[in-house]
Amino acid sequence: MARNILILGASYGSLLATKLLMAGHNVTLVCRSKTAELINRDGTEVRIKLRDEAVHRAIFSRDLPGKLDAATPQNVDLSRYDLVGLAMQEPQYANHTIRVLMIKIAAAKLPCLSIMNMPPLPYLKRIPALADMDLEEAYTNAQVWERFEPGLVSLCSPDPQAFRPPEEAANVLHVGLPTNFKAAAFADAAHNRLLRELEADIDAVTLDGKDVPVKLKVFDSLFVPLAKWSMLLTGNYRCITLHEPQPIRDAVHGDLKLSQSIYDHVDGIARRLGADPADQVPFAKYAKAAESLLKPSSAARAVASGAPFIERVDLLVKLISHQLNMPSADIDRTVEIVDQKLNEKIVAGGSGAV
Repeated sequence: MARNILILGASYGSLLATKLLMAGHNVTLVCRSKTAELINRDGTEVRIKLRDEAVHRAIFSRDLPGKLDAATPQNVDLSRYDLVGLAMQEPQYANHTIRVLMIKIAAAKLPCLSIMNMPPLPYLKRIPALADMDLEEAYTNAQVWERFEPGLVSLCSPDPQAFRPPEEAANVLHVGLPTNFKAAAFADAAHNRLLRELEADIDAVTLDGKDVPVKLKVFDSLFVPLAKWSMLLTGNYRCITLHEPQPIRDAVHGDLKLSQSIYDHVDGIARRLGADPADQVPFAKYAKAAESLLKPSSAARAVASGAPFIERVDLLVKLISHQLNMPSADIDRTVEIVDQKLNEKIVAGGSGAV
């Protein structure tokens, strides 16, 4: 049976959308009006490598069995949808029109699957050790999440690396590292049946008889998505330097011993919260994958381009580490650098600089 999925965010969200469309499900992407017009006219294009192929395949939404459309936040009819995907950067949810839509989503009690790096606050409240922690400082506007029932919000570890090529239109996404979305289960059995139905349908998809990477994998553990925190603190946020941004590969391999120390410390925080070692990704596997990540992280690119706000998983992990009495000077230093670079942008903007 074809399901109807609403995904907030047409950039990274188009990757999950494409996999759902290939499986015969229908997707609406929520985005700005110009992007919506482009997608409704031309569809989307996702470029991805199949296993053992040297060249990326271009997968066009218009050629897929599922139906794709795009809408602005104020034009969404929530009665159509079985599931909501949250694929925008966390600061974007503070936008007024998005906040209004989020209020409606919470009121409709639709299950929400986040593929953000920054975990939604309601999801963190599902983890007993985090439920009463003071973590709001890490969010651009924590009030966005107040109306959501924790059990209706789940989280993926968004491990696939993808970006919009700067020379291309806004409906094109290039997948650099085609790994899986690893999702934690919902609280409700019916919502989990839906999630596992989507998992099975995506898993069955082939292209010219070949398996298509980037699966949706569902886990009972709430801690599987937290494995991404070690990667983000070791690589992504350390791409942000006091000078020019550096590639993820260089952030990780510039001092491999330090990188492993940070990675292991964040893994230790996750275990202190309740994670099983089996929920986590070994450092050696991450370091190997980082060898192919030749661009700065999206967070570093955003800071370099003048963004005043980015997702602050670095700050979130710092807040958790201090409240667990597990501080790390290296994590604190990363947060200081990110704070300094963002403050530079705010000061420059306030002085009229471009």
